Amino acid sequence: MELIVWRHPRPHGVEGRCIGQVDVKVNRRKAKRLAHRIRRHARRQRLFERQPAVVWTSPLRRCYDVGRILREWGWVHRVDARLSEVNFGGWDGRLWADIAKDDIDAWCDNFADARPGGGESVKQLLARCGEFLAEQPTGRTCLLIGHAGWINALCWLTDQPDAVPSASDWPAAVKYGTKKNWTFP
Repeated sequence: MELIVWRHPRPHGVEGRCIGQVDVKVNRRKAKRLAHRIRRHARRQRLFERQPAVVWTSPLRRCYDVGRILREWGWVHRVDARLSEVNFGGWDGRLWADIAKDDIDAWCDNFADARPGGGESVKQLLARCGEFLAEQPTGRTCLLIGHAGWINALCWLTDQPDAVPSASDWPAAVKYGTKKNWTFP
């Protein structure tokens, strides 16, 4: 299976904020621009000559809106909540500067198991990422629009599947609109 993941466009008004499952808007032009890039890439690589053009997204608008545009152009748009960004619970939407340093340090000290803001742990994020991957058929191309945390979880699962994640070893976030590829046997 080939997996191609594009990170969603930069959303409005998120600078300095902890953004997990808060549903923030993306400028329609930016969403359309990314949809064009995805469609061009699929055509150039002939990804969907033998299968329907399918894109997966989370239900969060910053990914969903790009999928909706591709659906308007004839693609199949599938939505799966397991593709959502990590849930930061009570931290979601707050300014990072307003979250107690001791709380952030406690999360970093127990990165894999702590549930920041009462949300979900990194282990829970890894589990839903792995669940989604396990259900994808072999021998096909899976294209999705994802969130930084989910993409990082995928990087972790493919690079260090048996290791316990720590804050210092967690992958750096990919840039908005960036594409990453994986091939699974």
